[in-house]
Amino acid sequence: MSGWLPFDLKRRGFMGAGLLAASAAVIGTKRALGQADQASAHHGHQAATTGSAQYDAGNHMNAHGEMITIGDVDYARNGFDPTPMLTQWETGTVSILPDGRRLRSFEVTAEDKEIEIAPGVMFPAWTFNGRVPGPALRATEGDRVRITFRNFGSHPHSMHFHGFHAARMDGIPGAGLVPPGGEFIYEFDARPYGCHLYHCHALPLARHIHKGMYGLFVIDPDPEKHPEMAAAARSRLFGTPENAQWQEMAMVMNAFDTNFDGENEFYACNTIAHCYAKQPIKVVKSRPVRIYLVNVTEFDPINSFHLHGNFFDYYDQGTTLTPTLRTVDVIMQCQAQRGVLEFTFAEQADHEPGLYMFHAHQSEFTELGWMGMFDVVEALS
Repeated sequence: MSGWLPFDLKRRGFMGAGLLAASAAVIGTKRALGQADQASAHHGHQAATTGSAQYDAGNHMNAHGEMITIGDVDYARNGFDPTPMLTQWETGTVSILPDGRRLRSFEVTAEDKEIEIAPGVMFPAWTFNGRVPGPALRATEGDRVRITFRNFGSHPHSMHFHGFHAARMDGIPGAGLVPPGGEFIYEFDARPYGCHLYHCHALPLARHIHKGMYGLFVIDPDPEKHPEMAAAARSRLFGTPENAQWQEMAMVMNAFDTNFDGENEFYACNTIAHCYAKQPIKVVKSRPVRIYLVNVTEFDPINSFHLHGNFFDYYDQGTTLTPTLRTVDVIMQCQAQRGVLEFTFAEQADHEPGLYMFHAHQSEFTELGWMGMFDVVEALS
């Protein structure tokens, strides 16, 4: 069989031969498709003059050598859109327990669902609440958390939460693994505060994670428990005036092995290849940015995040209110590693409004989907 195709079926050869061009959205040349013109019309960007150089925001997708998917993903069919997903925090239903503590209840389902991960490229996913990644669950330190999990999928599934909990709530075989049609209630106190995640822990683990069964699990610090850092804690506590000043985003780095050979063909942040390159994320220049970032990339040992034209402070695992790294522009994360990034475009005179790229600093990942732009503006229109 080898040799009759003009390319190999491994990741690099297959992609280089035009996997993207094989999709229904990709036929003919860039000009025939009107890629740049469509992008400019869709986003409403105009060429702007900065000093003596002309900055053409409409052609921003050329910024990485035109290595970008062409066409659009049907978000309505998928049932989720990566742009609103950035700020869709699931805070559950809140009630008060007899002992006066706050109970935060969530409902999560597992289901099989085919999703579109790049224009014309479908993937047979296993999902939490019909989306990949699953809902970004958010609680406050000390809350009692109760998650009712129902498995509507075709395989046994579970929810394993990173954090403190009893062994019987661990979401592993024998402790919360749910057969098809079954139900389990996970219950524990939300501790420690930080940027965590949850994922299915059924076997084979690599298959269940790679198929899409993961999501962010953020626990905000309780300022009363951290009087020495109360201001920092209030800025992270969802719903406070201090927190409302921040532009917070949930970002999950992931990838997809579309031919199931143990190598990824597409990389992304929040599932859709190049979604934030085609739809840059608007950021108000005067307000600080906070990103809750987690890496769940299967089949590659390391993923990374690099920000152009700026530096950030990094809180590894999010379990500290003081940075573990200061003034960096690249961080690496192994699978399940996560952290909080904080930065601003307001402090440096060089930070004019415009498009600032972010991406993995593995060039292959960038060219296969993991690249986007922040569209820094003076105010939201």
